[in-house]
Amino acid sequence: MQYRKDRYGNDLSALGYGCMRFSTVNGKIDIEKAEKELLRAVELGVNYFDTAYIYSGSEAAIGEIFERNNLREKIRIATKLPQYLIGSRNAIDRYFDEQLKRLRTDYIDYYLMHMLTDIEAWNKLVSLGIKEWIDEKKSSGAIKEIGFSFHGNTDTFLKILNAYDWDFCQIQYNYLDENTQAGRRGLEEAEKKGIPVIIMEPLRGGKLVELLPEDAKKTISENPRRYSPAEWAFRWLWNQSGVTVVLSGMNSVNMVEENCRTAADCLPGSFSKEDLELITHVRESIERTMKIGCTGCRYCMPCPKGVDIPGIFRCYNHMYSESISSGRKEYFQTVAFRKQSADASQCIKCGKCESHCPQHLEIRKLLKTADRGLRPWYLKIFTFFARRFSL
Repeated sequence: MQYRKDRYGNDLSALGYGCMRFSTVNGKIDIEKAEKELLRAVELGVNYFDTAYIYSGSEAAIGEIFERNNLREKIRIATKLPQYLIGSRNAIDRYFDEQLKRLRTDYIDYYLMHMLTDIEAWNKLVSLGIKEWIDEKKSSGAIKEIGFSFHGNTDTFLKILNAYDWDFCQIQYNYLDENTQAGRRGLEEAEKKGIPVIIMEPLRGGKLVELLPEDAKKTISENPRRYSPAEWAFRWLWNQSGVTVVLSGMNSVNMVEENCRTAADCLPGSFSKEDLELITHVRESIERTMKIGCTGCRYCMPCPKGVDIPGIFRCYNHMYSESISSGRKEYFQTVAFRKQSADASQCIKCGKCESHCPQHLEIRKLLKTADRGLRPWYLKIFTFFARRFSL
């Protein structure tokens, strides 16, 4: 495993474990499977594990697993304060204390203000005494380092970056988002300030692997390096000196092993001119086909009416990255025939989804567009009778 330094010289594995997408059984995290994956990751040198208050069951799962295997002192836990739920100083303590209990620990290595999207969100926390609270927790050892996770534009990121003496930050960054979100400019500004950067969505919700256009797949498969699409995406990130840890939501032992192999030898500046040209070609291919920039993060969920927003957008994009028929087939397999209807016709335009979307997508408008593509009139008739006689 390759290690990079945090602000205080501590070694962090270049590959971090994103704990948002553990496999589930009957709606609950499959603890036995997750334990095998986490233990294999630790065995291969991963020491940074990222979770959050709102990742259903995640904090409790890793707390149980790490305690049972006596690993707490060998690993670093990062979790996040749900600042969007905070209305008082007492609420900050309440959420933090609950997280400690879930994680079965008395300290958090890396604590983040979760999903800051504008400077006003930080200013609200300041008015509630968050700076004094952080000082108290760091002094007592309950928090080792403080940071923030961000979704928004570059200018806003820079305002938040400069608003406090942060120990680290976390951004969405990949070769498709090089000039959106915090972007390369934000990454480089953080590096200038000596602030480590944790990367989330390195594969953009799987799009840089599963939904590549055919010409992009061909370019990758014919390259003599023989890297997989995921490996190209990870290596592009580790090629940059400002990147400290790249998170991956791994949910198989094979995935853990493959990503650890990639993380072992990709150093900053290791890309050739030809490597960068390949990334440019692949990015341009994707941009020509992708219709909706949804990463599948599911912050928009649950929908009050059960609409599977990420599922619908994924299938719609699939229509253009693969074929119309395959996108519609995927839609009918994964969305249309659920017992409880999950299609866009259930949308009541409440806007709750848009208020939580890190990508700031016009979800209500895009749902209409996607629904027209996925369910032309004749398929709506087919769906109606199929649901009536099969469910």
